[in-house]
Parts: sequence; C-alpha cells; structure tokens
Amino acid sequence: MEAKITAENGKTAIGKDGSVAGFDSLHRLLQSSLPPHLFQEASRLLIGLNCGKTLDSVALPDPAKSLSVNHDFDLQAFSFRADKESLREPRSVRVGLIQNSIALPTTEPLLDQKRGIFEKLTPIIEAAGASGVNILCLQEAWTMPFAFCTREKKWCEFAEPVDGESTKFLQEFARRYNMVIVSPILERDVNHGETLWNTAVIIGNHGNIIGKHRKNHIPRVGDFNESTYYMEGNTGHPVFETAYGKIAVNICYGRHHPLNWLAFGLNGAEIVFNPSATVGELSEPMWPIEARNAAIANSYFVCSINRVGTEHFPNPFTSGDGKPQHADFGHFYGSSYVSAPDSSCTASLSRYRDGLLISDMDLNLCRQLKDKWGFRMTARYEIYADLLAHYVKPDFEPQVIADPLLHKKA
Repeated sequence: MEAKITAENGKTAIGKDGSVAGFDSLHRLLQSSLPPHLFQEASRLLIGLNCGKTLDSVALPDPAKSLSVNHDFDLQAFSFRADKESLREPRSVRVGLIQNSIALPTTEPLLDQKRGIFEKLTPIIEAAGASGVNILCLQEAWTMPFAFCTREKKWCEFAEPVDGESTKFLQEFARRYNMVIVSPILERDVNHGETLWNTAVIIGNHGNIIGKHRKNHIPRVGDFNESTYYMEGNTGHPVFETAYGKIAVNICYGRHHPLNWLAFGLNGAEIVFNPSATVGELSEPMWPIEARNAAIANSYFVCSINRVGTEHFPNPFTSGDGKPQHADFGHFYGSSYVSAPDSSCTASLSRYRDGLLISDMDLNLCRQLKDKWGFRMTARYEIYADLLAHYVKPDFEPQVIADPLLHKKA
C-alpha cells in the first residue's frame, strides 16, 4: 500500500522521492481518496471526455506487464476513439512514450553511464515492442544526464552523429518490432566543424533514418544554460511522413512558443511529440496546460515526455535566478501524458518512477475536429503574417491608439 504523506497545513505534500503524498500521480491520489462517483466527476473536469466518453484503458499482453513488474517501471495504456465515418476507415496507431531516470551517478565514467542507460531502457523498449507499439518516443537527451545546467564542456563527450551509437542501438528494435522510433540526442555535426545540436533523429520502421529535427528554441531561464552547448536549430518545422502517420517533434522549450506549435500544424502534423527535461519548481503548473492547448488549437495529438529523478553533479554551479551555487537541477517530475485535439487527455505517468505510456489513437479525430471548429478557416493568417513582417523590422512601431485625453490634466 502506498504511504500517505501530509504537510503541516494538511494539504497534499510532495514526498522526498518525488511522489504525490506517496502516490505516483495526482490522478492516482484522487482515485484512491474519492468515492468512485466523485472521482469520475473530478476526472471529467481534469482530463476531459473523448468523443463524449471517458478514455478506455487498454489491456496489454502479459510479457509487457511482466517486464513492468520485473524492472519496476510504471505501465499505463489508454485508447482515444474518433467518430465512425462513412467514407473513411479508422486510422488507428499505437504510440509509446518512455520516461526514465539516469542509470548511474554522474560521477561514474561517461561510457559506463551511457551503456547503463542502454541497459536500463532495453526492457522498457521491449515492453513497447511486445505491446505492438507503432511509434515510440524517448525523452530529451535520453543517452545522458541533463548536464546543460553546468556549463562544463566535458559533457559534450556524449554528443554523437545522427548515425551514431544510440541510433544503431535503436535501429535494431525498430527492425525487430516494425516500429518508428523518435530518438532525441545531443548531435555532433561532423560536417560543420563538430557543431553541437539538440536533435531528434527519426528512425523508420525498417531501421532506416528518415531524417532529423533540431531544437528551435533554447531557454535562458534559471539553471537552463543550454546556449553554452548548442544554438537554436536550423531545420525549420519538418513533418515526417511515416508508415503510421505524419509526425513532428517540438523539443522541450519549444512548447512555450505557440507559433512553434502552429508551424508543425501548418505543415500537416497529425502527432507532435514533445520530449522534455523540466523540473518541478520551474514549470510543473504549466505542464498539464501548454501541450493540451496546442492539441486543441492545432487539431493534432500531442505526446509529452519528461524525464524523472534528481541528477547530482560533481561540481556545484550557479544560475541566473540569484540562488546560491548548488549541485543538482531539481526534481524532473515525469508525468508524461497524451493530449487529443478534442481536449481530452490521458492520466499521466508517475511523477518519480520510470514509465511507459501507451496510447491508441484514431487519427481521423484530427480532421473531425478541424471540421467541427473550423480553426483553419477562421484564422486570419494574412493579418498575422503582416504583423510579423513589420515586427521583425528595426523601425517597427506597435499598433497602439492612445486616448487623446489620457494625459490631459483634470
């Protein structure tokens, strides 16, 4: 039984392990604490209804469940439906999201750390394969600790080419399970002077490399010192047409920029993945909102992944928020989830444990919501384009109409 932890003020407390009052997530805390009829109503308000109904749980095969128990990772599965159409068959795809902590302390040899993560993720990837996942996405910079708070260049050793060791590792799974895999890595661009990028590699279901996308937006807040390591990406807003649908990758901080989400939608994305590494004190209240709003506004599915755990580094570092030097970034709160264009979403994975979230989705829902709300027809792109064209010019002046009596003395 999960132990309950209560703060002095009687409110729910976050445990030292990152749990929510001893529970994996707020959803599970509410489920345990409320009578079924009240939990159903609370759940409706918190995560919405899909086509007017609660999300169905999906029964997974025994091998996947056994891997979850034996390797201690959270395993959840849900199904998004769409309305039945007369002229189109359902377009069902099964998506998997992996969140995880690092395998070894950051003081261990870098090669051991990387190989440890490979070993740790193997049973989780195998559980996804055994469950028939069609598209699998890993978290941001999954091959390494999130060292971009330290400004220490030794961590650049984790960088590798697009066709490097981690890609070769995942290509085997892609071929074995007929699975598309999105692999966010620290990329070393050998052809351009060993430049580093924060990159997502798209591996096709035949093990081929379909392409890559480089992170568009680099944070300059708190402990995020990422601009020490890499610059803003130069790949635009590509959408990758795979065997299972059109997908895009909005890496981490890009989720704070509505136009970034919009651009992937304009290019035809049906599923946008948001692999992230973000900590509780900074962003957790925003986490359940931004991706879900993007799914609604752009009529596509959004898959949000965040790593878990607290990563301690050998040398203390400082940040831009005035805090004393410290040796950790804070708690990565996991809580990965999937949002649908009809405003419904799954419950989230654990706040502190490794996990695999599986979601079945009927991509027909994307067009159905476009037809229902007409956002593409009612948007005024020509007006936005005109404003942006003027805004980027040095002589831009805001369109502000002042009250002529505003400064008149009484």
